[in-house]
Amino acid sequence: MFYFEQMFLNALDGIDGSNITDGVVGIASTILIVSFLYGAYQAFASGGDVRALGISGVKYLLLGLVFAGYTTIFRDVNGMFNSVAQSITGLVSATDMFSDWMTQLQQYWSQNGTQSLWSIIGGVGASLSGLLDALLIIVAFTLMPITYALFALFYSLYGSILYVTGPLVLALLPANGIGQLARIYLVNMLIFQAWGLLYAIFSALAVVLNVNSVNNVLNSGGVAGFFQNASQDLLLALASILFSISIALIPFLASRIVKGDVGSTVMVLIRSAMWPVTKK
Repeated sequence: MFYFEQMFLNALDGIDGSNITDGVVGIASTILIVSFLYGAYQAFASGGDVRALGISGVKYLLLGLVFAGYTTIFRDVNGMFNSVAQSITGLVSATDMFSDWMTQLQQYWSQNGTQSLWSIIGGVGASLSGLLDALLIIVAFTLMPITYALFALFYSLYGSILYVTGPLVLALLPANGIGQLARIYLVNMLIFQAWGLLYAIFSALAVVLNVNSVNNVLNSGGVAGFFQNASQDLLLALASILFSISIALIPFLASRIVKGDVGSTVMVLIRSAMWPVTKK
């Protein structure tokens, strides 16, 4: 299990331990009754629409069953997506790539960091390029753990908000009009679950490209064929920056994929990349 997934499960345990979920489900059950009555009123106001009344009744019964085992159902849904993510990484024997990368970077830095950093600065006669390389290395080695920590924090925060507010929003589903809020919630639920899937895909891709460890990157002398002839420290710094960008893009890509905006997203990225060229 990935670190951020375990962090989220710990957050769920804390929420359940505070009896927050039981209180929210109790309030949501009351809202569900009112929502169903409003849906029934809409059906009769439309000239006795039996079909609309039946649909509202089915939604009411299904949500009643969901609320009865809400904590278990939410965890099972999250566990199902997590199992798919683990299966993706298992196909290529990938681990928690980004977490492992930070551990290996820490070990590398503790053994070679200070000495190699001074050699970069002094080796070029304390030139501006040497200072810039050293600054880039420091920034990159700091950026990676910060990015991963923020990703794990926002994953837990996003999931916890969906978990707590879920019953309140889903209770509106039987009523037409305001029931749209429940459908938006379900879309956000899919986006949240897609974070773990994209993380697993990136981890598997790192194994396929042979950039899943510090030793592999150093032995290949580049990152997927890029950054050849760079020094070891600079190479690891550039790889860390690329991994940080990949993690930061996961929420954005998940939202675009679930909403079906992949094509427009690619076009936006292409235009952004081509803008400096066309400007000239």
